[in-house]
Amino acid sequence: PHRHALPPAAPHGRIAALLHSAEMARAFTLTAIGAVFSLPALIRLLGQPGAIAVVAGLGLIGGAILFVRRDEISWPRLLPSTLLLFLTLALASSVWSTDRGRTLLGWLALFAIAFLAVVVAHVRDTLQTVRATGDVLRLLLGVSLALEILSGILFDVPFTFLGIQGNLALGGPVQGIFGTRNLLGLATVIALITFVIEWRTSSVRPGLSIFSVILAGSLAFLSASPTVFVLAVGVGVASGALALVRHTAPARRGMVQAILAGVVVVAGVIAYLLRHTIIAWMNAGSDFSTRAELWNTILDMVRLRPVQGWGWFGAWDRNELPFYLINFTVNDRHATALNAYFDVLLQLGWVGLLIFAGFCGITLVRSWLVASQRRSVVYAWTTLITVTLLIESMFESFTLVGVGWFMLVLCAVRAGQSRSWRERFDEVDAPTTPVSTL
Repeated sequence: PHRHALPPAAPHGRIAALLHSAEMARAFTLTAIGAVFSLPALIRLLGQPGAIAVVAGLGLIGGAILFVRRDEISWPRLLPSTLLLFLTLALASSVWSTDRGRTLLGWLALFAIAFLAVVVAHVRDTLQTVRATGDVLRLLLGVSLALEILSGILFDVPFTFLGIQGNLALGGPVQGIFGTRNLLGLATVIALITFVIEWRTSSVRPGLSIFSVILAGSLAFLSASPTVFVLAVGVGVASGALALVRHTAPARRGMVQAILAGVVVVAGVIAYLLRHTIIAWMNAGSDFSTRAELWNTILDMVRLRPVQGWGWFGAWDRNELPFYLINFTVNDRHATALNAYFDVLLQLGWVGLLIFAGFCGITLVRSWLVASQRRSVVYAWTTLITVTLLIESMFESFTLVGVGWFMLVLCAVRAGQSRSWRERFDEVDAPTTPVSTL
């Protein structure tokens, strides 16, 4: 009988089965999302080499997962063409960069985070991604609040190794494990959107949803981030407009969409004309004046290389041209342009800005159309996260590095899986459907 027994599975077969399993996909998604949201803390605890090793290790695992799932993936829709074009231009900028090695390192960071987002988008569907994001943010926000209580109340000393100033007893601002109050503010807004979607889809127990919303809302308030209010208003308006479109009859939906687009344009013009009044009302005059001075200086440097920019660096290297000249002029030590669009314009010129704007615009339009046509409210998550990131980009450069870039690419790939001009290639050539569809 033993002669007819099945031979034991080969080691490589067991590894492939593990990489292909749903459990591995879920574990990878949780770990990748947790790592990118925790990057500031990882850098402080492990140093830059340690954080790079974590991202590189996840990239290798992600590559292996895509390889074993290669027959299930729609390769023409692996990533949006505008994203590929942006990555290509960033890499090509090493040719005219002031520091080719530093540009290549900056591009590798850009590519590595984008690759993790692409893997997550192709191994998990929208609801699974929402659930994973919610689980991660519940943990990280809970840890942040606990550390702030220890630092600001129980021990009354700053935790400098994590960037926590210990201001909880004073009412803030707090930073948590995110390093800065503005990044914590962005994380709390993403968390609030995610927790509300979880509640609306009954993905978690009502009690846990209420606790999660209170936790995120409390930290959003304690962060004292000036961008949180703007993000909350923007997301609230987008949510209302999306709800209006979703409840409109399909025959009139196009007209409503056009009217809403016109309202957005008019509101943007009015906001620009009344910008000084709005800034004074928000009591953000000094903060905005700092940004305005920085942006004017950046525009002076852009005039020297208007088309191609100075080369991609991502986060600024303060010892490199043109960054040290900008900081010298404004007498400060900025690590970014405090605006993603100005950062792209500085580093990749007007060509890069047009590509980046196209990438963001197409992502928003695709995700909006999907959310307005699909019945489940879960599809609104991609749209609202995209709106959050695009608004945040006007005040910070988070969407070009770390978690902001990860979430933007994730939303772009997710939106492109259902609304892409390359769908016709799938209909003709693809033998199978993608693993994750909207």
